[in-house]
Amino acid sequence: MRVIDIVLITEYMISIACSLYIIIAHASYFRERFAKGAVSLFMLAMLFFLCAYTVKMVTAVWMRVGNANELTAITIETYAWTIAQAGTTVGLVILAVLTYTKRFDLFVKLKNFDKKNIE
Repeated sequence: MRVIDIVLITEYMISIACSLYIIIAHASYFRERFAKGAVSLFMLAMLFFLCAYTVKMVTAVWMRVGNANELTAITIETYAWTIAQAGTTVGLVILAVLTYTKRFDLFVKLKNFDKKNIE
C-alpha cells in the first residue's frame, strides 16, 4: 500500500465517522417527526444525502483497499457507487432547490396508517 492509499483511506474513514455521527445525532428528531407524521423536507434531504454519502464513502474505502491489495470486484463496486451517487445527487438537488427558493420551512406530511387497516 502506498502513502496516498493510507491518506485517502484515513480521510474516507473520518468522513464516514462524521456522517454517521450526524445521522445518529439527529435520530431522535426523525423518530419524533415520523411519529407526528410530518418531517422537514430540508432535514429529510439532509438525511437522504448523508446516508447515500456514507454508502459512497464505504464503497470508496472498499475500492481503495481492493485496488491497493490488487483485489477487485469491479462490477459490485460500480453498482454500489452508482446507487450511492444517485442518492447523493437527489439529496443535493433537493437541498439546492430549497436553498434557491429559500423555503427551509417546508414539511412533508406522511400518510398516517390506521393500525386496524394493517391487520
